[in-house]
Amino acid sequence: MLPLFDMMLKAQNGAVTEALAKQFGLAQDQAAEAIAALMPAFSSGLKRTTTNPYDLAPLMAAMFSGAYGKYFEDVGKAFTAQGKTDGNIVLERLFGSKEVSRAIAAQAEQFTGIGQDVFRRMMPALAGTLMGGLFKQATGQLGSTEIYPMAAIGQNWMKLMGFGTVASRTAADGENVFQSAFDTPYAKAMQAMWGLDGAQKGTPDAFADSPFAASFRDIMTGGAAKAGEPPAATANPLVDALNDMFDTGLTLQNSYVRNMEAIFDRYLGPAGKS
Repeated sequence: MLPLFDMMLKAQNGAVTEALAKQFGLAQDQAAEAIAALMPAFSSGLKRTTTNPYDLAPLMAAMFSGAYGKYFEDVGKAFTAQGKTDGNIVLERLFGSKEVSRAIAAQAEQFTGIGQDVFRRMMPALAGTLMGGLFKQATGQLGSTEIYPMAAIGQNWMKLMGFGTVASRTAADGENVFQSAFDTPYAKAMQAMWGLDGAQKGTPDAFADSPFAASFRDIMTGGAAKAGEPPAATANPLVDALNDMFDTGLTLQNSYVRNMEAIFDRYLGPAGKS
């Protein structure tokens, strides 16, 4: 599986740094440096979601909905009004608060010399693009003949949750298109947690009424945890695969990575207890 940084460089057919450079008046190497500077924060946010099924289930629903794929295909769409809205939904779910986002931007500025304002404006676009890339990677759409482990995991997860399968078809131009199979009340409840497809927040807890969701919760926790309770520590192939997928693939200063991780602990508490 491609680590996050390598995956992001494939956005817009490899033209993501050029797109960001034009958007923010940067050199292309600066744009690549900005992406690299933010990847530890996104990696930390994504990995934190795997510590609690109540966070992971809506993340998976958002990822496999395909709603973010267009931003990975065309980064310019991530800077539209809708793109910014969708990106901010991702930031809210992964970073938890605007304070965390501001602290991440400040840390990235210290590391790169690029202004905080650029990072603050860039983060929503990168968030939507990253989610689109995760969907593309998880469904094997990044131009590789490799069978991605996440593709099989995603299919099994959707079957377990009672969502059916992701149906594929060939578009008129020959491009492979994945259609969302999230048309059940449980899937829509999870999508509502992310504000997708015009769904309203406040949707009842999907785990409360769905035997499929309860089964997923039990698999993730090793037992029937209640909402708000930290999951039991247990070996989990799905979590391991996701965490591998969420690795940055970057070699950065250890102090910088630790400082990024510390931001989450400072504002949100230790992972699994937030």
